[in-house]
Parts: sequence; structure tokens; C-alpha cells
Amino acid sequence: MKALYLDNAATSWPKPRQVPRAVARAMTRGGGNPGRSGHAKSIQAGRAVLRSRELLAELFNVPDPSRIVFTKNATESLNVVLQGLLREGGRVVTTSMEHNSVLRPLRALSSSGVIVDVVMADAGGTVDPCAIDRAICSATRLVVVTHGSNVTGSINDIGAIGAICRNRGIRLLVDAAQTAGCIPMDMERLPVDYLAFSGHKGLLGPQGTGGLFVRDEADLPPLIRGGTGSLSDREEQPDFLPDRFESGTLNVPGIAGLGEGVRYLLRTGVERVRDHDRHLREVLLESVSRDPRIRVMGPSSGAPCTGVMSIVIHDVSPSGAGEALERRFGILTRVGLHCAPSAHRTIGTFPEGTVRLSWGLFTTARQMAKAGRALRAVAAEK
Repeated sequence: MKALYLDNAATSWPKPRQVPRAVARAMTRGGGNPGRSGHAKSIQAGRAVLRSRELLAELFNVPDPSRIVFTKNATESLNVVLQGLLREGGRVVTTSMEHNSVLRPLRALSSSGVIVDVVMADAGGTVDPCAIDRAICSATRLVVVTHGSNVTGSINDIGAIGAICRNRGIRLLVDAAQTAGCIPMDMERLPVDYLAFSGHKGLLGPQGTGGLFVRDEADLPPLIRGGTGSLSDREEQPDFLPDRFESGTLNVPGIAGLGEGVRYLLRTGVERVRDHDRHLREVLLESVSRDPRIRVMGPSSGAPCTGVMSIVIHDVSPSGAGEALERRFGILTRVGLHCAPSAHRTIGTFPEGTVRLSWGLFTTARQMAKAGRALRAVAAEK
């Protein structure tokens, strides 16, 4: 039985063939350490990193590519900002739909005197920008919000939220792990100060890659300090981008592969990816909406969404449903709480969670129809 992969919110698969080729090429034909030496292999590695940085800047419409900082994942990117900006006595506004990559650092910071104000989302997982406005006070230092939920697929209006933050003089950190590469984002137009993104999901790159767009680094200290290959005569960390935040040897093979994933997206068009995701969601909704035993958690039909859907089947546990989908139909999903327990509390699916189906650029309408039939068959067993 051929597997049907519907776990793209965890990591996208398959990748464009150019991605593993670039990884292999960087390891077999490259091998140098970028910025550390003057020989040909080091220069070649440096060029590969620069190309990927420039491609990401093009994707997000960032005029200065040095404002794209490479990290190993979105979680590290989020921690750079959260741990860099928040201090005892300060306040941060966040939402009930955040991933643990936001909530766990905030929990740790709260034990050091940072006050965390949580804005509740609605039952579909969407946050009202006006509620964020009401939560901001004179001591608020930062607002951090997910762009797209990894549980419901709901999309928050970061343009409206960003405008509120600008008006109130507050910085905005956006978790774009689920939306980078899937939803068009223009950093010249969006009032976002920091954008944390994953490389291995919608950007189609290898695992172990990610990044952070930094609009203003002036008072943001690095999370890690060390060798950068620049200013080697000094013991102080460089204060310019991207070196300020890129200590240690970079994941050059992964970054080279990420660049090819982004290149593929630029040729395809992110608008096309967004429309494809929405179409497949409607195909799946049409299939499962006929069955009263299947409940779709999240926004109503027609609302802006990513390629993610969470489902609850009456009298069938999420773990049991996920096991049946794989065993009987070869459909690979993710079940449980998806590292976002607060989101599940918000939509009423804690503690068991849901069955999450998440599709990607290479998923077809026929495959989504198959998934709908399989879900109805699992529901009919009870």
C-alpha cells in the first residue's frame, strides 16, 4: 500500500528534487567553512549561504538580505527575540493559540519576573486584533503572535495586529513557522519587527534550517556569542548583521538545500501555493461534512486558512483514528496535542487532542478525496 503523507505541518514531504541535490553537492563538492578561510572551498560555501539569504530576502521582499539571519529552526529564532528583549518587570502579550516554542520560553521567563498577558482566541482559533490592543499597557514590551495555527490552520491578521503595535509603540514578533512559503508576506508593507520562520515546512528545505527577519537589531542582544569569521582580532561580538546572531559554523548543506526550496517557491508563486491549499481544504470539507460523526475544528468554510485541518470523530479516540488511517489506508497524520496544549484548550479538544491532516504543494485533490472517504470509513466503525 502506497503511503499518503498528510503531515506537512510537522515537516513537508516530498521535497523538490533540487533540494537534496543541493545538500549533496554542498557536502561532496563543497566542504569549506564560510567566512573562515580564503581558499576556494570556503568562498564556495560562503556564496551558497549568500545565495540562499538573497533568495529568502526576495521571497519576503526584504531589501537588505543581511536582515535575514539563519538559525536551526523557528524555535531558536523565537528564543532569540523572547530571551533578548524581555526582562523582569516587563510585560509581553501573546495568544492562547501559540505553540510551545513560544509558551515554554514565556513560562520560563515568567519565573524571572516577566508578566505574560494571554489573549484568548475564538473557538475557531482566530484572535481579534482589538483584543490585543486592549491587552497592551504601558509596561508591554513585545507582542508575539502566531501567523497560522498548527492546530486549526486559522490565520491571524498580522497586518492589523502590526498596525496596532506600531500605533502603541510596541514591537511585534510573528511566528511564521506554518505560513512562510504558504502565505505571501511582504516585509516592506507588513508592520512586523521580527519574523521567525522554519526552513523545513512551507519553504521546502531540509530539517535543521530556519531563520529570523530582524527589522531593528539595536537593542536585541544575541542568544549565542562566539566565532563568526569576522572581526577576529576582537573578543567582543560583532554588532552588525547577520554576524551579530550567527555564531559558530552554519549548516551550509542545509542552507544550500533551503535556498533551492525557496527558488522552487519563487518559480511556483506563493499565491499559487495559498490557492492550492485552500482548494484542497474545500475538497476535504466537502467530503467529511456529510458525516455527522466527524467534527472539523477551526474556522468556518471560506475563512482564510493554511493547509491544516483538525478533526474529531465521535466515539473514536484521536490515537485510534490515526492508527486506523495508517493501517487500513496508508494515510499518515499526526494525532494528539501537536505541541500546542493551550490551542487545544481554546478549541475544546484538551486533553486528547485531534487527528490533524496537513497537506502540501504536492498533494492532489484525488488524494484529499481519498482521505475524506477514509475518515468516513473510520467513523462508520463505531
